[in-house]
Amino acid sequence: MVKAADMLIARRADTRARADFATWKMMAKLNGLSALPPDAQGFLDGYKKLLDRMSEGDAAEATIAEVYKSYYLEMGGTGNPPDVRTRPPEPAADNVTAFRRPAPKPKKAGNFFGSTAGTAKRPLPVALIFACLIVVYVSIKFYWR
Repeated sequence: MVKAADMLIARRADTRARADFATWKMMAKLNGLSALPPDAQGFLDGYKKLLDRMSEGDAAEATIAEVYKSYYLEMGGTGNPPDVRTRPPEPAADNVTAFRRPAPKPKKAGNFFGSTAGTAKRPLPVALIFACLIVVYVSIKFYWR
């Protein structure tokens, strides 16, 4: 039986192993192998030897498993490291639906302020409002004379 603390350590060790291996591999491609620590260089040498015998994906997974075991023990895990590999995702069912234009929404009757309470009135036309403002302006001008 695996303890919860060991499982937490295992997940962290697996995540770190996968990230470190990807970093080491990129560093090797960029001719930065000499800048890596000796243990990283050792793991990459093992990876290169595994590439001669198996596919790249299998060699990578085998190398990551070795790095994972090393990190698990380094982080304080007890016993054999538990298997933390994720299950392959189930194939998704085709959930794509055909596009349909939504039905037009009926227009709501409302007054000038957008409320539908009471009777529905049309807003005043802009020209009528402008004409009323001119009448008010002219009447104020005559009043002050």
